Amino acid sequence: MGVLVLLCATVAVLIWSFLWVWNSSEQKRTREQTGLPGAGSRTLLVTAHPDDEAMFFAPTVLGLARLKHRVSLLCFSAGNYYNQGNIRKKELLQSCDVLGIPPSCVMIIDNRDFPDDPGVQWDTELVASILLQHIEVNGINLVVTFDAGGVSGHSNHIALHAAVRALHSERKFPKGCSVLTLQSVNVLRKYLSLLDLPWSLLHTQDVLFVLTSEEVAQAKKAMCCHHSQLLWFRRLYILFSRYMRINSLHFLSSLEEFSDLKNKMENIDGSL
Repeated sequence: MGVLVLLCATVAVLIWSFLWVWNSSEQKRTREQTGLPGAGSRTLLVTAHPDDEAMFFAPTVLGLARLKHRVSLLCFSAGNYYNQGNIRKKELLQSCDVLGIPPSCVMIIDNRDFPDDPGVQWDTELVASILLQHIEVNGINLVVTFDAGGVSGHSNHIALHAAVRALHSERKFPKGCSVLTLQSVNVLRKYLSLLDLPWSLLHTQDVLFVLTSEEVAQAKKAMCCHHSQLLWFRRLYILFSRYMRINSLHFLSSLEEFSDLKNKMENIDGSL
């Protein structure tokens, strides 16, 4: 029993020491992430539902704030699946305020074309058209949204990725506008919290945001603004999900180049 207690105490001290060192290094780090636009850039976070911004993207929003980006939010639904749309819109504004996004920089699309419903497939062309118009009107330099896995596999999340992929492949984004997509990970990694950091550092990504302890508290406070959504399993999510602390992202061009390279290699293999 004494050995077990000593082992647990040692692990606790090591974890505490790691967190202290990491927090210090993050607070002192001033260099910008490779490939990101500079300070003052206009960044647009594109989400499907109120709470996506805190549940999945808080590390990105707070990380970009460190880099002095001006972040705005475009949310494609009011989250009215359980007829709570009006409540959830208010919660979204409160959450964004905690994350440093002012109400004037938040746009919520609330119409029947984009219902909060995993069983409904949003029209890719319509999503792309609205998104492109918003980008052009607001002079956006960087777009951040979900990858093809949608983190949780929700069809509304995936629809946003399909729209940005369509715009990117058709070269419709304004010159100088880049797209970052949030990496989906397997269920085990998803709930390892900070313990996923070694895997995140080892796996290929273009941009990695990791929050300090103070920023984690800020992210949790933002998520707790969504009172209507705080069921027991989401409270566990807040405690254990890596997405409350870590975001690894890819530039859309990097993903497409990899896909093209893979297809070329498969064609070569097939011809041999």
